[in-house]
Amino acid sequence: MRSIVRPLLCILALALAAGIGMAPADAAGPSLVGSGDSYFPEDGNGGIDVQAYKIADTYDFARGELSGHTTLTVRATQPLTAFDLDLLLPVSAVAIDGAAVAFERPDAHELRIIPSSTIARGRTFRVAVTYDGFPGTVCWDKECDWLADQHEVTTMNEPHMAAWWFPANDTPADAATMDISVTVPAAMKVIANGRQVSRTVAGALATTRWKARNPMAPYLAFFTAGDYTEAKGTRHGLPWLVAVSDQLPAATRASSMRLMKKTPAITAWLSRQLGKYPFETVGGVTTSLDPDFALENQTRPTYPVLRLERTTTVVHELAHQWFGDSVRLSQWRDVWLNEGFATFMEWYWTEKHGGPPAEEHLLDDHAQLSGSFWHTRVDAPGPAHLWDTPVYERGAMTLQALRTKVGDKTFWRILRGWAHVRAGRTATTAQFERYAAKVSHQDLGGFFSAWLDTPSRPAMTAANGLAPIG
Repeated sequence: MRSIVRPLLCILALALAAGIGMAPADAAGPSLVGSGDSYFPEDGNGGIDVQAYKIADTYDFARGELSGHTTLTVRATQPLTAFDLDLLLPVSAVAIDGAAVAFERPDAHELRIIPSSTIARGRTFRVAVTYDGFPGTVCWDKECDWLADQHEVTTMNEPHMAAWWFPANDTPADAATMDISVTVPAAMKVIANGRQVSRTVAGALATTRWKARNPMAPYLAFFTAGDYTEAKGTRHGLPWLVAVSDQLPAATRASSMRLMKKTPAITAWLSRQLGKYPFETVGGVTTSLDPDFALENQTRPTYPVLRLERTTTVVHELAHQWFGDSVRLSQWRDVWLNEGFATFMEWYWTEKHGGPPAEEHLLDDHAQLSGSFWHTRVDAPGPAHLWDTPVYERGAMTLQALRTKVGDKTFWRILRGWAHVRAGRTATTAQFERYAAKVSHQDLGGFFSAWLDTPSRPAMTAANGLAPIG
């Protein structure tokens, strides 16, 4: 993807600055600022669990203005006298269960909501937020994530994107269902996560509604609007829909559509390796905008123009549907569980489709890569290095080395089992290490230490899953 540099802030400092005491979970009081992510401590909120988002946005292409009304279904995980949501647009009204309540903006990123009385722990309630602003003018902590021109808009980015277009508990640990309605000029199409359930035209505007049945992390929610050509169908009972922007030149559109149409076949292949596809639909979108990266938006990854029909990139983003979307991060420091796993599946695809075996890739990288590549701790790369090459490449090397060490049959039992037992749940590196040890009946502590948390090249030993070919 790309590196993002953000200053680290301390949860305690944020709490003191806002005048909030760090109360025990059972004590009535404001919830903690942030969800506890060590890299992005201001993200999310410590006292709430969002169950569902119902988003209704309108985008004015000429003005670059987005107006919206989002209703969140929330369960309180502690008594609440106040709680925060993440949103970067101006807010005009907030209501809880239909009654207007007070709110404030401690900073540009935080929307603090103040109920009229304490919300009891365990209570489920609805929060409605009305907002309006110009997301293309908004940057936060050096991120300027809005991607749009006069003809197209695509909301794709990580680790943050939601706050530019809807209020969210913006942490990957809190997944919720998404119901997304977007209103744009009627000549345009809107594509989002899940399945389209309606499209209503009113004069010059049309509102298109998409619903995703399976919960997702907020950064994986997306919509794109513009002039698109779609293709759709069903393969092995799984509906698929892909789209390519009509803003692209004719030859590029044709090449991109050929690539997007590989999606159902690649998904079927991945299902044979990893187990049943975890969601109700699949697809992909190629935008004419230039994000310079692809992203694994749940059920429908988004892509830039991929020259030379880069099939392995599609393999990577679809592998994320298992590793990153279904099995979600608990904290961003464990991002190798997303990127290393998806990169390994690229290697394995290449191995099974006429390219060199993944073992050869591992040994070549081990011999040829040097210097700073080995200085990154894959299990804790730091917030400025989450999308650096070692997270992807050394992460994939770790998995191939594990495959060599425990044997092919046991390795695939680990990978398939991990995708199954953690489906729809969060995961950490420590949990994966324990699971691999349990399935393999091996002590893998030294192995994972050498590959993930030692800032140097692992020794060329069988214990590290390294043995010369031949």
